[in-house]
Amino acid sequence: MTAIDVHELTKEYGGSRVLDGLTFSLAPGRVTGFLGPNGSGKSTTLRLLLGLARPTSGTALVDGRPYPALTTPLRRVGALLDADAAHPRRSARDHLRVQAASNGIPAARADEVLDRVGLTDVAGRRVGTYSLGMRQRLGIAAALLGDPEVLVLDEPANGLDAEGMTWLRGLLRAHADAGGTALVSSHLMHETARYADHLLVIGGGVLLADQPLGAFLADRTARVVRFRSTDGERLAEALRTRGHQVLPGEEGVWSVPGARPDDVGAVAAAEGLGVLELRAEDAGLEDAYLALTEGTGAHRGRPATPAKG
Repeated sequence: MTAIDVHELTKEYGGSRVLDGLTFSLAPGRVTGFLGPNGSGKSTTLRLLLGLARPTSGTALVDGRPYPALTTPLRRVGALLDADAAHPRRSARDHLRVQAASNGIPAARADEVLDRVGLTDVAGRRVGTYSLGMRQRLGIAAALLGDPEVLVLDEPANGLDAEGMTWLRGLLRAHADAGGTALVSSHLMHETARYADHLLVIGGGVLLADQPLGAFLADRTARVVRFRSTDGERLAEALRTRGHQVLPGEEGVWSVPGARPDDVGAVAAAEGLGVLELRAEDAGLEDAYLALTEGTGAHRGRPATPAKG
């Protein structure tokens, strides 16, 4: 049995193909992290799944049916795509009661989910007075309103503090342990690694990986060397010409998955380049993700260069 089935899903906008034959299935009982660079097609996939856009071709089904065909969708799928979806002049309680009424859900359920997300004390306040973290919690409350088996959440940790992220991890884990399905899109690799059982990774509108988290890491990570140089761009290019994959990072730090410090040091010496920092460490989800998606993002910046003293 699968809760979500996406088959050969394709979407074009103005002659540009945003999704290209995307296919995956999600089974109950696990949390799936949905990863991809900006412009990779993640948001488009979620919108197609929730019936907010029509595919150019292919299908996106929940329990074997398109979302628009569900008679009481909030009882089947709970979704958070936009933390600002609630009317700013409406109270959180009223916002949820309106949604509950539209799906035949008892009004008392609004207070139940507000309590679950920690907003009971501010349930009567206008949503426009809420912080981003509070609006995120309200969006999650709306997703939980119909006690659905399937959760679809887009960047649910945005605006949450450390306590909020811990709470969110517990909520997702409890949902999966109870037999539910959760699809969670995020750019926060550290958080995704802490709650996901499974990963979907897309880039350029195509599926790059569909694996359990452990298998994804085992297949793509071992050790990574990180370095800073007097000319990082030049050393990176020299390493690439010798067959190494080199990834830019913050503050002039570059990463070379699968290499040894001696490999980098030897190339630097051959090129007459100074090495300011050189270390080896265990690679994690971010390293594996960057190695897989390199070059597939729609928007790429240049790495920062060290300040000259």
